Amino acid sequence: MAILTPLTGLTLRQIEDSLASSGIDRTYALRVAYWIYRKRVGSFSEMTNIAGGIREKLSESFSSGFLRPAERLESADGSVKYLFDYPGGRKVETVFMPETRRNTVCVSSQSGCTRGCLYCRTGEMGLKGNLTAAEIVNQVLAIPESARLTHVVFMGMGEPLDNLQAVVQAIEILTAEWGLSIAHSRITVSTVGILPAVEQFLAKTRSNLTLSILSPISADRARLVPAERLFPAEKIMSVIRETAPSRRRRISLAYMMLEGINDTDSHLDALIKLISGTTIRVNLLRYHQSGNIMFRQSAPERMNLFRERLLAAGISASVRRSRGEDIGAACGLLGAGEC
Repeated sequence: MAILTPLTGLTLRQIEDSLASSGIDRTYALRVAYWIYRKRVGSFSEMTNIAGGIREKLSESFSSGFLRPAERLESADGSVKYLFDYPGGRKVETVFMPETRRNTVCVSSQSGCTRGCLYCRTGEMGLKGNLTAAEIVNQVLAIPESARLTHVVFMGMGEPLDNLQAVVQAIEILTAEWGLSIAHSRITVSTVGILPAVEQFLAKTRSNLTLSILSPISADRARLVPAERLFPAEKIMSVIRETAPSRRRRISLAYMMLEGINDTDSHLDALIKLISGTTIRVNLLRYHQSGNIMFRQSAPERMNLFRERLLAAGISASVRRSRGEDIGAACGLLGAGEC
């Protein structure tokens, strides 16, 4: 049996080249991309504006490449966690989060992670492998809620900027008119701050960037986020200050609050100093117990105090509502295979 080439995850130019190599006119590429990316159609027989003979030739050489989730788990708050079982034992989790005015999918960029952040369960897995652009885009196309999605966030398993090429290609497909046509302003990539990749991301995309900061004090952050030792947050902030104003994108900081660890007055003062004079937004996150008993959630009163002090300093800030904690889908809890 002939091995079929999957088309999901390819750019328009790559689809054109693939069709041409199989003797199919390049002009059909735009129609094929439309059916796969815009209509979420996985069968060539349903592509009704393509001649029957061409559909047959497509079926002989290609597949859509859709891979449906292997498992599904629904939270009491309406969030849904999906498990995808990719080749080579690379399991990844994807989370759909419905809200009144937006429907967001949180996608993974790696199976596991090498960064070893102490607050995150994914880091306990080690790295099982990078995902391809196809495997990233598939998480958007293959869930039942796909047609309802308004936002995509790269905040699932893995460090997106350790898989930059695949992430950038996935973003191209998600945002292109021939692709899913999602606005750059509705796509956000979260990172612990891999400095060379941050610079490339800012240069190559117009999507939003979130830096997971954990602490504005370098010595403290290095204990929580090992990447700080190589790529200090202060240096990353300098790059963001220089680059971001020339781009129409939102830059934000994710600050997971840990009782007695990073929620003191000195941490708050250092955080204000770090981002004063910028348009950067701070999202204050509640810690979810991932098995590390050295951490506890900051009290709601303390989180609100941080928010009020940041606002008083002219810094946009909010306390983010947790989603999917009861199914292990909240921030820091994804571990693959928990559905």
